[in-house]
Amino acid sequence: MKFSQTMKYFMHLSSTYLLNAFLTISLLFTPLFISGCSDAPEQTLRLGTNIWPGYEPLYLARERGHLDEEKVRLVELSSSSQVLQAYRNNLIDAAALTLDEVLLLLDSGESPKIILVMDISNGGDAIIGQPEITKFKDILGKRVGVENNALGAYVIHRALEIYGIDKNAVKIIPLDINEQENAFKMRKVDAVVTFDPVRSRLLKANANLLFDSRRLPGEIVDVLIVRNTFLTNQPHTTSYLLNAWYRSLAYMKRNPREAAQILGTRMKLNVQDTLSAYNELILPDKVQNQQMLSNANELGAKPKLLSTALKLSTVMKKTNLLQNTLNPEQLFPTINVDQISNE
Repeated sequence: MKFSQTMKYFMHLSSTYLLNAFLTISLLFTPLFISGCSDAPEQTLRLGTNIWPGYEPLYLARERGHLDEEKVRLVELSSSSQVLQAYRNNLIDAAALTLDEVLLLLDSGESPKIILVMDISNGGDAIIGQPEITKFKDILGKRVGVENNALGAYVIHRALEIYGIDKNAVKIIPLDINEQENAFKMRKVDAVVTFDPVRSRLLKANANLLFDSRRLPGEIVDVLIVRNTFLTNQPHTTSYLLNAWYRSLAYMKRNPREAAQILGTRMKLNVQDTLSAYNELILPDKVQNQQMLSNANELGAKPKLLSTALKLSTVMKKTNLLQNTLNPEQLFPTINVDQISNE
């Protein structure tokens, strides 16, 4: 086969195949190499994320030397769709995802366990309109770019529901997060359902805020999940990860501008815009996490996050985002998170 024909062939391979091939090589081969050449743990925890302020304290921990890559390897992907795909294909052991995305995993037969509430969106997720679109009802009949995942669908569904607008009144354009900024600037869409750092950059370029997650208090939650088998077999690695996370939060609280300088570099935001982005999030501390994820404070009580998961699953089933009626209680580990994080 000629070189040009070979190149043409590879260019036509599906993005799914290419992603799987790349991740298989980079995620599976490297840990084996490390374990053969050092005193690394039996299994490195491979943790997948996309760029979102609520996940970035993980990278702050790595930057400050609190995450040893032989113990926890951060895998940077371009969208939550890719994170979900990598998890389903067993190419990562843990993932930072929105709660609705975790419900999708449960719906498809996976058994993830939530070990951390990373953030609660309080304005960070938003619907942004072109400069001439000044209020939400102006999007009637317009093109709205929505990432092809559960969160994007959930946000636009809830916004339309709150304003009493029929879902067929807008034209939904599937648009991955890494495509949104360019598509918006090229006016291929009239509005987008997006999140930081894209949200901040578009608003700075004179776009208008039409709707955000402050209208959905407590409904959009980002969590860290780990495979049940990994959690059971290597609780100390999970403990190490959680402690690194809380060290990052403590550093951010003590040194906000220094932390913002590091965090903003990856998100391509300056210090002030980075600080503003974190004003749109609630980052639960250790005590708040224990209250949300465990029932240790009250005999027989259910995790507080369970009620949010039940509400989400009801809406997602109603809008055909879920195929099955789920029991979200399965998402919570039998091992107490409080005990894990102190081991």
